[in-house]
Amino acid sequence: MADTFDLIVIGAGSAARNAAEKASREHSARVALIESTRWGGSCPNVACRPTKAYLVAAELAYTVNELSDWMGVRCGPAKVDLARVREWKDSLRRSQESWAEVLADAGYELVLGEAAFVDEHTLRVDKRELTAERILIAAGSRTAVPDHAGIEEIDWLDHISALELERIPESLLVVGAGPVGLEFSQIFARFGSRVTIINRDSRIASRSDGEAAAELQAALEDEGIDVILDVGDVSFARKGDLTVVTLGDRILGVTDVLLASGRVPNTEALALERAGVDTNRGYVVVDGRQRTSAAGIWAAGDVAVGPQFTPAASYQARLAVEDMFGVGSRLADYSFMPTAIFTDPELGAVGLTEQEARDAGHDIDVVKHPLPYVTRAQYTRTKHGVFKIVFDAKTRKVLGVHVVSRGASDIVGGLTPALKLGVTVDDLAEMHHVYPSFSEGVKAAAEQALA
Repeated sequence: MADTFDLIVIGAGSAARNAAEKASREHSARVALIESTRWGGSCPNVACRPTKAYLVAAELAYTVNELSDWMGVRCGPAKVDLARVREWKDSLRRSQESWAEVLADAGYELVLGEAAFVDEHTLRVDKRELTAERILIAAGSRTAVPDHAGIEEIDWLDHISALELERIPESLLVVGAGPVGLEFSQIFARFGSRVTIINRDSRIASRSDGEAAAELQAALEDEGIDVILDVGDVSFARKGDLTVVTLGDRILGVTDVLLASGRVPNTEALALERAGVDTNRGYVVVDGRQRTSAAGIWAAGDVAVGPQFTPAASYQARLAVEDMFGVGSRLADYSFMPTAIFTDPELGAVGLTEQEARDAGHDIDVVKHPLPYVTRAQYTRTKHGVFKIVFDAKTRKVLGVHVVSRGASDIVGGLTPALKLGVTVDDLAEMHHVYPSFSEGVKAAAEQALA
């Protein structure tokens, strides 16, 4: 006989935990969490948080080596002791035992194992069956393995295994130039690896504003990272201690390869067809309330069609719970969702890119201010970066802000409410600002729009 719950959540990551907490706290729901891999999900365990720890360590090493002598600070060359950095990174993470204790103490039923639908209200985990009128699919995603020839012959890395390396790669090929690929490229370049990025697209950070992406690429190349774009056929072969990579008429030999060219939703084992849940390329199709095609089933986070960010997963989960308990009518809105690539400099954005604004039919204008002209950036001899504002030429309403700078994530995050409330470029130009700060670049850019 199946155990009955008010809500069953498949997964234990950001979306799952937010849904369980809201349903339990606001609706006194009896919640079961089903998890097959790791309590807490990817972000705190193997993605966002540990990756940023490595980025911080890499930035410190780089700053010491590049700027200390120039500033007159006496110290020896910074050398990365990967074992100690890894130990420090691990100290910032909660153990699996602790995660299980926290979730159990919150009152959730924890079920460890692989879930599969029996029907639209029933799930089976091993020999146990669970049933509920409400089910949330929040199973997350994993690294996509591209179909390059010979890929099965090599021991590739991804963002999980790269964080567990016991040595710094002598040479590293990064496949993909999205946020994960760019962040890991800079981490290991600053740790001492010789890094090459390859990407099928004609530029890095393809979802970002083109000019902003170009500024970031210039900064990375100045650090010695080789960026190869418009890559066609790629093949891999193992030769001794090296992986030989063939890119058309170019051949590279590297010690390690890191895959960062996409994600795959964790839906294969769920038997979604038994519940009548529609998918698109494996991702669960949802509407604005995170409803799937099957009544009583919702989906949120990386497993669902939509933006794949931790805050978005949490946001979607809350929308789903509001809908499933009939207490909300909000629809998902991503028009002013801030994003960031946590390289140095960071690439932060909120709103439309210049191209997106043109494609949407806006009569736009654009103003920019180079980061090197900002006083704060001159303390670190910064050469690349930009503050760019895209706005409607008639209404003056700001449509998007794109920043390549240290602290860009904080800058665009702070601007998000203003854009949502309809701030104009004149408002940004006439506001007070902090001097000297990186954020003054926004005001400096906006001032160029004044008549």
